Amino acid sequence: MTDLKAPADCQTKVDIRTSIDALDQELLKIFAQRQGYVRRMAQLKQHPDEAFDHDRIETMVAAIKQRAEDLGLEGDQVEQVWRTLIDWNVAYEKRTIAARLEEAEDV
Repeated sequence: MTDLKAPADCQTKVDIRTSIDALDQELLKIFAQRQGYVRRMAQLKQHPDEAFDHDRIETMVAAIKQRAEDLGLEGDQVEQVWRTLIDWNVAYEKRTIAARLEEAEDV
């Protein structure tokens, strides 16, 4: 990643926007990597109902929220982001697994 200025060292809006844009690029790379694991999980699960694991989700969200707060972030904001991400992942897995099962029935 490009050397980022520390927030306190940014003197202009351009400095800040440049750093945010660089961080966003890194976040996209991480999300793409994470999505690879979600895709693989959808391949391993045998039924669409396996895509939603309430206990796992609640445990994971609580842990992430706590880690976020430990880092000085707003826990509620991070929770909202993660719940959106999880909801999308669950929907993706359900669609993918259902499509695979339909395809297998057609064979």
